[in-house]
Parts: sequence; C-alpha cells; structure tokens
Amino acid sequence: MNRNIRWLAGASGIRGFGLTMVLAYFALYLRNILGVGYLEIGILSAGVSLPALVGAPIGGLLADRIGRRPLFLIALLAEAASILGVALGMAGGRLLTTALAVASTGFAGSIGGPAIAAYVADFSVGSDRTLAYTWQRVGHNAGYTLGVLAGGVLIGIIGFAPTGFAAGVALLAGVLVFAAQLDPSPFDEARRSRRGRPVLPSVRRPSIGESLRTIRRDRPFLWLALGMALLTLVTSQWGVTFPLFVNTVLRVPYLLLGVGLSVNGIVVVFGQPFTTGASLGRRHTSLALLGLGCYAVAFLWIGALGYLPELVIGGFLASVFLLTMGENLVSIPYSTLPSNLAPPSEVGAYNGAFVTLVGLGGIVAPLFGGAILGAVSTPALVWLILVAPAVPAAVLIRRASQRLPSLANRA
Repeated sequence: MNRNIRWLAGASGIRGFGLTMVLAYFALYLRNILGVGYLEIGILSAGVSLPALVGAPIGGLLADRIGRRPLFLIALLAEAASILGVALGMAGGRLLTTALAVASTGFAGSIGGPAIAAYVADFSVGSDRTLAYTWQRVGHNAGYTLGVLAGGVLIGIIGFAPTGFAAGVALLAGVLVFAAQLDPSPFDEARRSRRGRPVLPSVRRPSIGESLRTIRRDRPFLWLALGMALLTLVTSQWGVTFPLFVNTVLRVPYLLLGVGLSVNGIVVVFGQPFTTGASLGRRHTSLALLGLGCYAVAFLWIGALGYLPELVIGGFLASVFLLTMGENLVSIPYSTLPSNLAPPSEVGAYNGAFVTLVGLGGIVAPLFGGAILGAVSTPALVWLILVAPAVPAAVLIRRASQRLPSLANRA
C-alpha cells in the first residue's frame, strides 16, 4: 500500500481522537449541563449540522480545482481551531458560542472531506481503493476508540471545557503530522510544472456548471444517494439519540457510556479489515442493505432493554457491537462507491454531492430522534418509529443497484 495511504490512516487516528473527545458528548453537555430538552437538542443538533451540508459540495468542487492536499490541510487547521472554540464556549457556559463552534467544526471537516476522499482515490483503483479507504477508516476509529474513552473519563473528572482544550491540542498535532508526512497526490502534481507554475491536468477540467449538470443527469447515482440518505436517517441515530437514550432513559453513567462507545471503535479497528476482505468482489449495494439490517436489529434491541433492567449493561454492549458490524459494512459503499461512479474529472464533485445528499439524512436524524424521544414514552415504540425509514431506503438502494455499472458496484 502507498506510504501516503498509511500515513493518512495514522494521522486520521489523531484527528478522530481529538474530535470525539468532546463532540461525542455534545448532546449530553446540552442535556446535563445546560438543561436543554430532548426536542431542543434535536433542533440544535440539526442546526449545527447545516453548515456541513453546505461545505461538502463546495469542498468537492474545490478539490478538483485547487488540489487535494492544500485544501484538506487548510480545512483541518480550521477544524482544530473550531474545537478550541467549542472548549471556550463550554468554559463560559455559553450555548450560542458552543453551538456556533460545533457548527464551524463540521463545516471545516466537510470542506476537507471530499479532498481526502479524492486524495485516496488518486493513489488507488479497484479493490485496492476499497482497501485504502478501509485503512483510513481503521485509523480514524482507533483514534475514536481512545477519544470517546478518554472523553468519558476526563469529563467525569475535570469537566467538559478542559477536555475540549485537550481535544484541540490533539487536533493541532494531527495537522502537523499531515503536513509533514503526506506528499501531493498525482492529481496535485499534475497541476504544477517543475517550476511550480500551473499546468493543464491530463484530464480536461470541466466548469462548475458542467460538473453540476453531469451529476444531475446521473439518475442511478441520485437514486443511490437518496436511498443512502434514508439509510443515514436511521444509522445516524447512533450519534445523538442513542447516547441520549442510553444515558437518560437506561441510566448508564458517563464512564460506562464511554466504555461502551469505545467498543464501536474497537470493533472497527479489528473487524473492518476482515469485513472488507470478505466483501471484496461483492456488490456495494448489497453490503449497504446488509449493514442497514444490522443497525435495525441493534436499535430495536436497545429499545427492548427498557423492559430488561438486569440486562442493560451487557445488552448495551451487544447493541454497540452489532450496529458497528453494520457500520463496517455500510462504510465500504459509502466511502468507495462515489469515486467508482464518478468520471475521472469529477471525483471530487461526485464525493461532495454524495456527502451533501446523504448528509440530509444525518441532519434530519437528531431532529427526528429528539422529537420522538420527547413525545414517546414507550422505549420499544421509540426505536420502532426511528427504524421505519429503513424500508424506503432499502427499496431505493435496490432500485439503484439494477442500473449501476456492475464493475463500479463491486467492492
């Protein structure tokens, strides 16, 4: 595997560590420190996600025009600064400042995300590309595991704000690793002559209008994106609704919640390479549907634990394990399929469009989850309602799979 892919995986681990130390507990900060209601938490979580929805298509178009490495280095530096802003807001107990800083973090990450995806695609093709995205994800989740565990411990001991400052320092370290170790991608190199002057890439660069029209005419891609958006509406309940339910309904404390959430990262680190290896040659769309099924079962089980108090801790860990197996499966088409479907000159644009369309589901998810948590008192019914969008998601993904190029749809 190319050395840049290996370094990207390691640096992604540092980034994952810094982000999740504090952002994984943002909803609990709102609930337990500021006393915000469930529905209001959902509205705030959706609101702070909106800038990321705007940033992704911008980042995708810029990645095809100013280069991969320059864009994501700038974006990651902005991400680190935003996390320090989150810590400052928490230190003063200022809801608006904290929420704006969280939104800025998401916006910066969304600007850099398509550039990182395109950077990986520049160094790999076919199944090698699937494996490259896998190792990037493994690196990120190794950091996630340590980050949520450290966050759960530190928040309980020193509080939210000091933990946020520690997270910001970790992210700055990650930016330094990226800048020092990662080379320009072949696309970046093609944009410059030996004298450092811009040159025409080997593939003609279309205008922004042409890029948008190409995506608009690609109906199978749009069906897939809409189906994945509904899938994400279900799976993103993991980010806000799931820890809220576990902490405030099932009464699992911070420390045990942190341990449980770290299981997610552990299963990714040790399970994703095996899952990816076993998935090579299979349809990306089939992997997405199987992963969605794992999430649905895990969420329905966590709802059933509301009636089984003696099984809460073990059942919570089992639910995290199962939904992470689903995450391992879904992540393969999510990270790889947009690049496979894109024309050579549109890899960044397709990744940006995909993240934006699918991100709609992620934005609606906390709003949907907060509304249901606030309105429904029956634990099993809460999760039955939240899992319902899995049905139309499966229909749309299945429909798209019948029209996608068979080679592009193979892991």
